[in-house]
Amino acid sequence: MVAIKVAEFAFPRMEAPDLDEMEEFLTHFGLVRAERTPDALYMRGTDGHHHLHAAHKGGTKFIGFAYHAADEDDLKRLAKLPGASGIETVDEPGGGKRVRLTEPNGYRVEVIAGQKRVPPVRVARDELNSAREPVRRAGKVMRLSKSPTSVQRIGHGVLSTPKVKETVAWFRETLGMIRSDDVYAGDKENIIGSFNRLDRGAEYVDHHVFFCNHNARAGLNHVSYEVQDIDCVFQDHEYIKRLGKYDHMWGIGRHLLGSQVYDYWCDPWGRVHERWADTDRLNASNGGHLLSAEEGFQSQWGERPPERFLGHASP
Repeated sequence: MVAIKVAEFAFPRMEAPDLDEMEEFLTHFGLVRAERTPDALYMRGTDGHHHLHAAHKGGTKFIGFAYHAADEDDLKRLAKLPGASGIETVDEPGGGKRVRLTEPNGYRVEVIAGQKRVPPVRVARDELNSAREPVRRAGKVMRLSKSPTSVQRIGHGVLSTPKVKETVAWFRETLGMIRSDDVYAGDKENIIGSFNRLDRGAEYVDHHVFFCNHNARAGLNHVSYEVQDIDCVFQDHEYIKRLGKYDHMWGIGRHLLGSQVYDYWCDPWGRVHERWADTDRLNASNGGHLLSAEEGFQSQWGERPPERFLGHASP
């Protein structure tokens, strides 16, 4: 029995030893400040969500993920689950109400209803001519905006865990996620990775909002954000590279599962953040698939993932 079906991914919550450094990285990455308090930083994109990233003054701990509920009735259902916090008023920028839960690896999962909305930011981008549509930009020359280009919205979060099956079952049964692709190694029962999407019925959603991969230790593998277009991925790769301040983890390439054009960067404490453009979109009727690791864990173009990415887990 599914408890609820969450509506959207909201944000990751983590600690940072220096909020100035955290804000500087995220600004270069394409987010902008929503609000800042003496002990917390909230960063937004160009969509209408109040914030897409929350960092608290402290160490380097990954705290957990937050999701938006469809309404407060969902919170009432969650509040009845074993170990749930009950419905709380959120005492931080953005407000709303929430229920706090704990997933199988001990990380916090918040489900929020009624968070404040903010006016979206309009971003002008040039149309792309193609062989099929050669005059989309007829009479105009392309002049890309300067970097950093803006993040539009949050895409997905990825957990590394030694308990893949248990973790995936929890997210599906508690938050109503459904399988896009499960990946196995050797025996088909040995699931080492699982891509899960939102269940919004006939509505098309991202290929995955939550990915879980096998690791000897639990932690955040990465958190992922959509940018305006593929040019943004490439030009900001060069922009961040020229800064000479941040560790590049992986990319640029195009995934097989999900099909995103990706680029992965580490924040000053090694937490991995992904910028991507273009993704497969599926609805509930598209079902799910089971693939071998040899089939699934590859890029359609670009380098194979480095071992340090596959084994990455920020606790």
